[in-house]
Amino acid sequence: MGIEEYGGGQRSWSDVLVVTTNDVPGHQVRKVIGEVFGLTVRSRHLGGQIGAGLKSMIGGELKGVTKTLVESRNQAMERLVEQARSRGANAVLMMRFDVTEASDVGTEVCAYGTAVVINEL
Repeated sequence: MGIEEYGGGQRSWSDVLVVTTNDVPGHQVRKVIGEVFGLTVRSRHLGGQIGAGLKSMIGGELKGVTKTLVESRNQAMERLVEQARSRGANAVLMMRFDVTEASDVGTEVCAYGTAVVINEL
């Protein structure tokens, strides 16, 4: 994985702006739609889990786990944007990620925030 693959976040062409702030400079909130979220639960295949277990004994980055987490966060973000768009929003404020273990079968990643309609000042 190259460094560009470790990132994530929003694509520049998206019609729904997602920010981690309370507001967007130069814009005003015209309408608050409410909470939106995107959720995914992923597990690694047995070979990957064994490899990660061995790697954790000697130290170093668990690249397979990193890749899975990046993919999970991106999918959660895509679902967040889809839900916001379907409810008529053009922005999501205060976006956050929550990551938890899901009953020892995988990792749950939730992207959440407040869907709003904004316009330029």
